[in-house]
Amino acid sequence: QVQLVESGGGLVQAGGSLRLSCTASGSIFSINAMGWYRQAPGKQRELVAGITSGGSTNYAGSVKGRFTIYRDNAKNTVYLQMNSLKLEDTAVYYCYVDLGTFLGDGTSRYWGQGTQVTVSS
Repeated sequence: QVQLVESGGGLVQAGGSLRLSCTASGSIFSINAMGWYRQAPGKQRELVAGITSGGSTNYAGSVKGRFTIYRDNAKNTVYLQMNSLKLEDTAVYYCYVDLGTFLGDGTSRYWGQGTQVTVSS
């Protein structure tokens, strides 16, 4: 099986910064992509940022220019540097990893346990 361990969440004042990390371990043949979704109470889950094996990145419009996603392939770890945090960034952030199968005939998605990010004024 595959496990994702997230860390880095916490309480921060508006305008501050946090760095989330997510490390994958277990039966990994190849990683196609990693990133984070987030969900606040009463709101739709949304993709925050993702990065592919080739290094292409994708960001939600609300975080462009403030968040940066990057990866350390040797450690099977991705990071989300979050700067200039706003109240509306408050949510549970869930890491995901898209793994290629051994045969290369599909992709499986695994989820981290979630980490709470709370931004206060």
